[in-house]
Order: sequence, then C-alpha cells, then structure tokens
Amino acid sequence: MKRLFLIPLLCLSLASAQDLRINVPYTQFTLPNGLNVILHADRTTPRVSVNTWFLVGSGNEKPGRTGFAHLFEHLMFMGSKNVPTGKFDEWLEAAGADNNGSTNSDRTNYFEDLPSNAMELALFLDSDRMGYLVDAMSPKAVDAQRDVVKNERRQSYENRPYGMASLVIDENLYPASHPYHWPTIGSMADLSAASFEDVVQFFRTYYAPNNASLSIAGDIDIEKTRALIEKWFADVPRGKPVPLIDAPPAYLSEEKRLAFEDRVQLPRLYMAWLTPAVFKPGDAELDIVSNILTAGKNSRLYKRLVYEMQIAQDVSAYQESQKQISAFQIMATARGGHTLSEIEKVIQEEIDKLKKEPPSQREVQRAVNQYEASFINRLERIGSFGGKADQLNSYYAATGNPDYFNEDLARYRNIDPGDVTAFVRAYLREDGRVVLSIVPNGKKELAAPGTFISVEGK
Repeated sequence: MKRLFLIPLLCLSLASAQDLRINVPYTQFTLPNGLNVILHADRTTPRVSVNTWFLVGSGNEKPGRTGFAHLFEHLMFMGSKNVPTGKFDEWLEAAGADNNGSTNSDRTNYFEDLPSNAMELALFLDSDRMGYLVDAMSPKAVDAQRDVVKNERRQSYENRPYGMASLVIDENLYPASHPYHWPTIGSMADLSAASFEDVVQFFRTYYAPNNASLSIAGDIDIEKTRALIEKWFADVPRGKPVPLIDAPPAYLSEEKRLAFEDRVQLPRLYMAWLTPAVFKPGDAELDIVSNILTAGKNSRLYKRLVYEMQIAQDVSAYQESQKQISAFQIMATARGGHTLSEIEKVIQEEIDKLKKEPPSQREVQRAVNQYEASFINRLERIGSFGGKADQLNSYYAATGNPDYFNEDLARYRNIDPGDVTAFVRAYLREDGRVVLSIVPNGKKELAAPGTFISVEGK
C-alpha cells in the first residue's frame, strides 16, 4: 500500500494513491531585464529559501576552455562591488542562514535558506553578485580561486580512490566535441591556461539576468516580495542573447573495454550506457530499472552479488538524467578473492533476464512507490538542494513550466513492466557501452577483459 504524506500548503487529493494531485501555487513574472521570477508562499515555518539558477554549466564551455562554470561557483562567494571579501558568508551566518551552490553540465545554482525577516539581505547579496561581481574581481582573486579549484580536483579525482573513473567513462561515452566529454571541474591544463580576460568574458556572457531564474519559497507575502525583487534586481543590466549549445550527436556503436591500476584495496567494475535525456521516453523507465537492480536487499543484483553469492562488497545503479543526453551506470566493488569477470557475468545475466522477460508488476510497483515517497518527502522542504524553491527552478529550466510536479510523477505511475523490458533492450546494449575495471596496483588479473590504459594523475 502506498503511504500518503500530508504536507502543509501542498494540496493533495486523497481519494486514492493514483488520484494524488500535487499543487504548488506559484506566481511567475519577468523583469524588464529578463530575470525570470517564481514565488511560492508556504507559511509552515518562518523561513524562506532564495534559490537562483543560472542556465550555464560545463556544457556551455569549449574544448581548451573548461572549468569556468565551476570556477564561478567559487568566485560568486568572494565578494562583489558592495560586498567586501568574506562578508557574504559572514553576514548570512549572522542572520542564521545556510547557503551553498553547485554546478553540473547544464546549470549552476545558488541558494540561501534563512529566517523570513532576513530575506532582503539575500536579495541584496544575490543582486550585487549578479550585476556587479566583475567590479570586485581581480587577477589575484581569480588566481586564488583557481588554485582552490585545482586542489579540489586533486582531492576529488587524482588523489581519491577510484576518483578518475567518471573522467575516463565520460571521455569514452561522449565524442571529444560533446559538452559532456569533459568534467564539470575542468582540466588542470585549461584552468592554468585561462586568462583573466577569458574568465571575465565568460561571466559577462552567461551570468546576466536574462539567463537566470530566481525562485523564492517560504513564509512570504507575494506582493511585498515582488516589490523587494524589483527594488534590488531592476537595475542589474540585461546581457546579450546567450549562445545556444550546439551538441553533436552522441551514440556508441561499439563496446569499449578499458582498465587501469590504482591505489585501491579492492577491484571495482563500472558499466555505462548512453540513454534518453531528462523527461524523454525511457528516462523514467531506466530510473525504475536502477531500482529493480540495486535498490534494497531484495533488488536483483544486491540479492545475488552481495547476499547470496557474497562476491561483491556493494553494487549500485543510477540513471544520470541530463538535458542533452543521459547516462545509465552500474557500479560494483568485488570482495577480496573475487574478480571483476565474476561480477560482470552476474550483472550481464540480470540484464539479459530483463531483456527476455518483463519484471513482475510487484517489482515495478515497489520501485514506483519508493520513488513517489522520495518525491513527496522532498516537497516537505522549501530549500536546500531539491526543495520546492529548487524544484520550481528545475522544472522551469527543463520544461518552461515551474508546475511540472504532476507530469513528472505521472511518468513513473504510468510505467508498465513491458516498458521496462523495451527500454532495457533498446539502450543497455552490449555493442554500445563502456566497461571499465579499476584494480589494485599489480593486480591486473582481477580485471574484466579490457585494454589497460594509463590515466593522467595516476
């Protein structure tokens, strides 16, 4: 039986689980400078979330000039024309606020979660860095954050066990000219080569109000909040039209089998495929596939690899939904004394089973129930990553409709077991995937069949 969550100010019809309707009332308007604004009142607690999306990510970069979007995720906290260095965080913390930001291939977002009586502080800070960040930037400040990002890359990739896996996989999944070929953090060479003028030009191109969406959710008065937004953002100058991403087609017509040695204790296997873009047919179905395979102790791969055969320490799968094209990945770490060939054999058997015969209705319904529970739980929050303010911006960026909650949820409720099999057959192909083995130094025999490569930084 599905569990229904009662959410204040989130209107739910309780006639039946399948009739559940989500209503997140919002007001939307656009300032003359092009800034899109979305407001949602939720007076459950005296808190607000101020959430800004810039429609720029690493996918807007070019080969040889990567890492700029993530670099600005750092620079945007370092002060602007009317905010001295260090005061952004200091003033927000004094007001009892949390703030953060993140960057991916398709967007950069920033948020402040704070008491409702401090909302104007967040509006002032966000408008100042949107309009006047360059006024406070200097080559010295850019170099300082460039070094921070380089160190972050070392910690997250070069010096982290298994850290280079995602870079190798993406380089082999996507063509060299595709915007998902390079990592969001950029390359060391590109970060070093970027001039101050390059960085300034990137900001002027993409961080303008006509390429941004401001979403505010929480304890607000709509009209008063609108007036405050107009007060702080109306004078931020509009930018030039933003160039569209011209992504080349991405399609794998062969299997790529690779391996490398690393400073790790146990071997790990990765299998990755190109899959439909977010909200396209197949995107939700492959979410359900990941759940059937690895979500919980009764999932197919966990049950076999970890519980019954005890040849794996862990196993996971996920559909990485993205704007241009998505990727589906399975990852499993072998237990001591076992090889990645053993692991791969079992994974392939379970994929083949899904290709030959649809999963049971019970399996699909369990996966849908778990997704729906997680979906509703996220809506209990107004802020942080994934809360209502962030989700309104996410839907607007992907579909043009901030209120896409019901359409999104309906994708999962309408899945039939036969749909799962159809999309597994179409996308989880043996002749269109990357298979990567990472093994301890000196233990090549533990890898699945593949060509050993040298990896930068290892």
